[in-house]
Order: sequence, then C-alpha cells, then structure tokens
Amino acid sequence: MAQLNLTLLVIFLSLFVSSVLVNPSLAKHNPKTLSYIESSCNGTLCRDLCIRCLAKYVKNYSTIDGPHHLAQVALSVSLSRALHTRGYLMKLAKELKTIKNKRDYLTVKDCANQISDSVDQLSQAIKELSRCSQHGSTINDDMLWHISNVETWVSTALTNASSCVYSFTGVRMSKRMTAIKVKAQNVAEVTSNALALFHRYALRLQQATARTTQKP
Repeated sequence: MAQLNLTLLVIFLSLFVSSVLVNPSLAKHNPKTLSYIESSCNGTLCRDLCIRCLAKYVKNYSTIDGPHHLAQVALSVSLSRALHTRGYLMKLAKELKTIKNKRDYLTVKDCANQISDSVDQLSQAIKELSRCSQHGSTINDDMLWHISNVETWVSTALTNASSCVYSFTGVRMSKRMTAIKVKAQNVAEVTSNALALFHRYALRLQQATARTTQKP
C-alpha cells in the first residue's frame, strides 16, 4: 500500500510539473499583470482580497487587457463566489428542513434566496458589460444605457449579499451560522470590489471620450 501511494504521488508530481512547463503562467504570474492588478485594487474596499482573488483567477491569462477586461474578471470572481455560496446554502437548507430545525431553516432559506438573486444579477451584469465592448471606446447613449444597467445589477447584487450578512446579528451564533455569515460576507466583499473596478472602467471611458471631444 505504501509503495502504491508513493507511485501515485510521483505520477501526480510529474503531471503537475509537466503542466507548469506547458503553461508557465501557472507557476508565476506575468509581473506586469500582477502589478496592474495591485494598482487597480488600490481603490477597492478590500484591497488584499481584491489582489488575491484576481491574481488567482487570471493565472491562465498572459495579460489583462485594460479596465474592461479587469472588470469582467472581477465580476466573474464575484459570480463564482456567489454560485458556490448558493449551492452551500441550498444544501444546508435541505438538511435543516429534514431535521425540522425551523428557525435556522427559515434564516438559511432566506439567505439562500438573497444570494440566488445576487447570482442572477451578477449574470445580467456580465452580459451587459460584454455589450459595452460592442460599442467601441466612445461613450454614446447606448453605451451609457449599458453602463447604467451594469451598475444597477452589481449594486443590487451587493445589497442582497449584504442583507444576508445582516440577517446573522446574534452575538452567540453556532459555528454553522458563523460559517454562513463568513461566506455571505465574502460574496459581498468581492462584489464591492467588482463594483469599484467597474466604476474605474466607466470613468476611464468618460475621460477618454472627453479628451476626444476636446480635440480641435
């Protein structure tokens, strides 16, 4: 058995090393990409979380193609966290319903519904953001419409995630309820970061448009 485990370990390490050699970005981030992420996260509420999540998520990219791409990645991170949390909450709600823990069940079910709404809203925001790129780099009425939609969807997703967090206000919460609060808080924090990065993208667009219209 020990020999078998050793053999499996060697195979695993061989595959891992091979994957790194095929895709060097798995071993080390592009320094320019990481520097860009760090500078972009300076204006976010949870800077360290912003850097950590984005750096992990973009490890397969050789570079980040500007504020629009970064906003897309940030929203994808937020959606991924929301999906994971929703799955966890829905599974837990079923367990609580089975053991007839009505109070905790209702609290978790309500939180699951709020995070589920966040999932839908973040999905809509990502779709709207992709439509922004179809209008080029100049702001027009259509672009403003899509920008407003993205801001609305992400802001609402943040509100829903925060509402879930605020529903756990007890001083003496069980470990399970504390874990739920932490997961919901994480969704709220990455969504807040995504909103800040999207605002930066929208601001850059406005500034670029202003410079273009001011040229003689």
